[in-house]
Amino acid sequence: MNTFTKTSITTELAKQMLDAATTKAEEIGFAIAITIIDESGNLKAFSRMDNAPLIAIDASRKKAVTAVGFGFPTGDAWYNFIKDDPILNDGAHNLKDFILLGGGSPITIDGTIVGAVGVSGGHYKQDEQCMNAALSLLAK
Repeated sequence: MNTFTKTSITTELAKQMLDAATTKAEEIGFAIAITIIDESGNLKAFSRMDNAPLIAIDASRKKAVTAVGFGFPTGDAWYNFIKDDPILNDGAHNLKDFILLGGGSPITIDGTIVGAVGVSGGHYKQDEQCMNAALSLLAK
């Protein structure tokens, strides 16, 4: 056999995740950009709230790409992985589309990575709150 089947996030779930993250940002009181990508790193859904910082557009995308590309969240998980390894620490930052800041996570369903979410616009801990609101839909 020369082909394989991949499992991917649906457009409907991606839209619901955008809404959940946006609602959380409104509750906290700041504006975000949120990027949802599929398992291959292709854009599935995107939103930039009014007044979200322009840099949040690219940062949210990089957070999602980093998370899906390596299979674990940005932020503390990545920091703890590279902090004591000077070669990895220096090298990771030279990877195209890599970003260490928190707010990105793989989207995993039934043990399979089906995409990733990236949120940017506030302090990375606030971004993570919005990201977690989006991911909370998976528990339902």
